[in-house]
Amino acid sequence: MQSTKSSLAALTLGAIGVVYGDIGTSVLYAVKEVFGSGHVPFTPQNVYGILSIFFWTLTVIVSIKYVVLVLRADNHGEGGLVAMLALASSSVADKPQLRRVLLVIGIFGTCLFYGDGVITPAISVLSAVEGLEIVSPAFKRYVIPITLVILFGLFLVQKKGTTGIGKFFGPITLVWFGVISVLGITHIATNPIILKALNPLYAIDFMWTNPHVTFIILGAVVLCVTGGEALYADMGHFGKKPIRLAWFSVVMPSLTLNYFGQGALLLANPEAVKNPFFLMAPDWALVPIVVLATMATVIASQALITGAFSVTKQVIQLGYLPRLNIVHTSVRDTGQIYIPFVNWGLFVAIVVAVGMFRSSSNLAAAYGIAVCTDMLITTILTFFVIRYGWKYPLWLCIAATGWFFIVDFAFFASNLMKLTEGGWFPLLIGGAIFTLMLTWKEGRHLLGSSQRADAMDLKGFLEAVFVSPPVRVEGTAVFLTSELGTVPNALLHNLKHNKVLHENNLFVTVRSHEVPWIGMAKRVEIESLGHQCWQVIIHYGFKNDPDVPKALAHIKGRGCEFEAMSTSYFLSRDTVIPTIGGGMAPWREKLFAQMHHNASAAADFLNLPSNSVVELGSKVEI
Repeated sequence: MQSTKSSLAALTLGAIGVVYGDIGTSVLYAVKEVFGSGHVPFTPQNVYGILSIFFWTLTVIVSIKYVVLVLRADNHGEGGLVAMLALASSSVADKPQLRRVLLVIGIFGTCLFYGDGVITPAISVLSAVEGLEIVSPAFKRYVIPITLVILFGLFLVQKKGTTGIGKFFGPITLVWFGVISVLGITHIATNPIILKALNPLYAIDFMWTNPHVTFIILGAVVLCVTGGEALYADMGHFGKKPIRLAWFSVVMPSLTLNYFGQGALLLANPEAVKNPFFLMAPDWALVPIVVLATMATVIASQALITGAFSVTKQVIQLGYLPRLNIVHTSVRDTGQIYIPFVNWGLFVAIVVAVGMFRSSSNLAAAYGIAVCTDMLITTILTFFVIRYGWKYPLWLCIAATGWFFIVDFAFFASNLMKLTEGGWFPLLIGGAIFTLMLTWKEGRHLLGSSQRADAMDLKGFLEAVFVSPPVRVEGTAVFLTSELGTVPNALLHNLKHNKVLHENNLFVTVRSHEVPWIGMAKRVEIESLGHQCWQVIIHYGFKNDPDVPKALAHIKGRGCEFEAMSTSYFLSRDTVIPTIGGGMAPWREKLFAQMHHNASAAADFLNLPSNSVVELGSKVEI
């Protein structure tokens, strides 16, 4: 019992550090952006109304939608948009047209995650460093250089993994929530009447009296729930109970106290609207709080960068991106990975964002639209999961998700007004990645069709070969092939040029599935083809790490003996040739050919021993 309690406490502390870092730093800029927009007349009644909207936005979107409803939609214990997409698509497997639509919607939402991944570190770190301007206006010229130096350092250490620094995330973020709570309590104590804003009637009255203004400021209000998606995405790391416990016991109370403290400050000193968070602090504590805020935003950014690596790996497994170089940074935790291309691609985009927008207020105009679109997509996918996966009645599904759809759509529509002010930036990033993903998926389909059209049946080919068998040599040959039951080009080249066949021959096809994990018990299928030849299928979930030698070790005792030291791996290295009048537009065919050419080696992705791999090239027209 004691160990269970201690592990729950450790997981809860970890969840505070990783899951809630982003939403925890929203206090730095959310209130400032609402009142600094110029749309809300500064009156005590409006302060009550805005704070009430903040509190009930947190309650409806985070507490009820994500913590109560969405966390129930786990895919074998995993969460996040990719897991939800897999769950929704499998729920409508008997409706292929609907399944295709849901896949496109879900993949687009996943692409927007990268847009969010650019804006979040930029606005979070920039808003923290801007606290130096409150210390002294002379620091203003150093805000952007310091921000870029901090971000560069953050991306530079990614290759070392988060094992060393990860253990400090929870305690530092816990201190952060403690400090923002104390700041809030201090100001609430001087003006406790601000607690009236907990009454939802103040939010309703403000919205009823100012419908047009409400619609406009929703684009800034949504800043208080950015990071809400993370608690679902990280469910597989921490579990539902620690995430719920962290939210209701620490995060939600701390955010509420700080927002209401900022409101109390504004009632007492309207001039504080220029930066209410940092002006809550006494002069002697300002520099330490700027340092702590910077540390908190770095942790929030770290969680998002790690999430980008994880999502990229999952999308590669699902077949929507080419293989990339994936580095495992921990021998104990296989989930800790580093993808150099994604890491430095994000950094370059963030530098561009900081250079273009130059302040957290300007970045706030770009922030929100990607988050709101993802929230809307999550709600849509949740409906299909509970309707077709859980088989709940239609009226109940509409009742459960309809209200959230209306709320999400209101935030989404409001953020569309920021499209020309910077909202286009994360959409541009998401749209570009969406184009790459669809091009890769369609190109792979065309490539497979072209290969199948020219392929020979494996069983028939082997029967013909063994009519007059070639010389057999010792050892095992593993022929990797994407098309099950067809003759690999590598086998044809080997017979043509080397005129030999190994003693044992395995024809291996690796398949990825729309489930997070596939255990070793279901990892390998094997079928004898005669003459010491076997057809092998290896199954992986989108969160499994492909390791072909490790999987093949499990075929021992099933009629085929596999010895790693005497095994050679034969791969076909295809060169894609775009053709006029192919299955895609010429520019997309050229793009696919370039992506295919630049994809990392299959041997590395499948964890094959480099000294046992033989690659044989071939050209394929699409």
